[in-house]
Amino acid sequence: MMKKIFAFVLCALCLVSASAQTYTLEQVKDSALHNNFAIRSAQYDIEAASQQRKEAFAKYFPNVSGTGLWFNANKGMAETTINPSEMISPELGASLAQMFPPEALAALANPVSVSMMKNGVIAGVQAVQPVFAGGQIINGNKLSKVGEDVSRLQMQLSENEVEKTAEQYFWQLASLQEKMKTVEAVETLLNDIWKDVDVAVRAGVAMRNDLLQVQLRQNEIASQKLKIRNGLSLVRMLLSQYCGLRDTTFVISYQTDAISPIGTKQDHQQALLGTAEYQLLGKQVEAADLQKKIAVGQNLPSIAVGAGYNYHNLLDKDHTFGMIFATVSVPISDWWGGSHAIKRKKLEQQKAQEQLTDNAELLKIRMQSAWNSVEESYQQLLLAQRSIEQAEENLRLNRNFYNAGTSKMSDLLEAQMLYQQSCDKRTDAFADYQNKLLEYRQATGQ
Repeated sequence: MMKKIFAFVLCALCLVSASAQTYTLEQVKDSALHNNFAIRSAQYDIEAASQQRKEAFAKYFPNVSGTGLWFNANKGMAETTINPSEMISPELGASLAQMFPPEALAALANPVSVSMMKNGVIAGVQAVQPVFAGGQIINGNKLSKVGEDVSRLQMQLSENEVEKTAEQYFWQLASLQEKMKTVEAVETLLNDIWKDVDVAVRAGVAMRNDLLQVQLRQNEIASQKLKIRNGLSLVRMLLSQYCGLRDTTFVISYQTDAISPIGTKQDHQQALLGTAEYQLLGKQVEAADLQKKIAVGQNLPSIAVGAGYNYHNLLDKDHTFGMIFATVSVPISDWWGGSHAIKRKKLEQQKAQEQLTDNAELLKIRMQSAWNSVEESYQQLLLAQRSIEQAEENLRLNRNFYNAGTSKMSDLLEAQMLYQQSCDKRTDAFADYQNKLLEYRQATGQ
């Protein structure tokens, strides 16, 4: 009966394992890059910068505008009084007197009121093409291109941060899984010790206190196992949420062999040029230089040419006409404040250049610090591996000594605890080594 139950449980575990999705580190990071909100937000920024660049490019084309106006005034906008008698010379008056009767000549002496443009329609369309704008259009387009490049570099930084967080969760989960394996191995070991001690107590060659000590350690291991199981569940949920995974029943696949970091070492001076942080600093210098040129251009004359076509019926008659024109705008009074704006932009450009030099040194220091951490964590991992071998041998000897009756149960349990601690330290050292490698790769732009 027990064999049937064991076979059923084993089959059930196999089915669960078969149905659970397995992810590698690369799959986890790829899923994070496709589903994390920070990446989507950075993609929106890139698209916005692209639209801004296209908007700036439109400044090269003519500015076409159309106007229309209809009006109806309470009186004519153009009013005047005409006195014909003032316009008639004596000679013309003598001639008119011979041609017209006196009544008609008398009417010419009365003033006549004239009113025009009481209502009407005006419409027109015109196109204005900038010819010279002090380089503002050209430099504005270059600046918008720099803005798009900056958005892409910031996207790269966001990707680095997302990959870093996803990998940290991954190795945290792997660390807990390894600790669970250690706890289960220790649990099996304690069960074997308990069986041996129970037999010895029954035979009267061991004290019952030894059996109680083993049971206390078994309770402690059961408590640790529960905490690790809860930690596994929590970290799996965090990783699932961060990477956009469908469920929390997945398992992860990884190698626990530590590879020497020598092949990861880079020439820091050369690697500096490929880092997103350094390129961002260079873009800041480029942007500051273009902003200074735009400030200069705002204080230079601007020239434009244009053409238009217009229509009106102001004199109660449809009238259309076309025209071409040229405009010149000279900012005379703006030079008072414009000269100070140019000096301010020059100072900002100098500041950006000095910031590039200073931060470049800091980035190289960061690379060296990250490499030192990699070497240190690798050495710690090797020490932890040797500690496991030593603790394992110490446990074997103490178990033999106890069975031979030459040591106490407390010595055996202490050896067991040292072995477990050594395994856990190796697990932590391995996860720390992987995180330090990631930090170095990102610091050197790999």
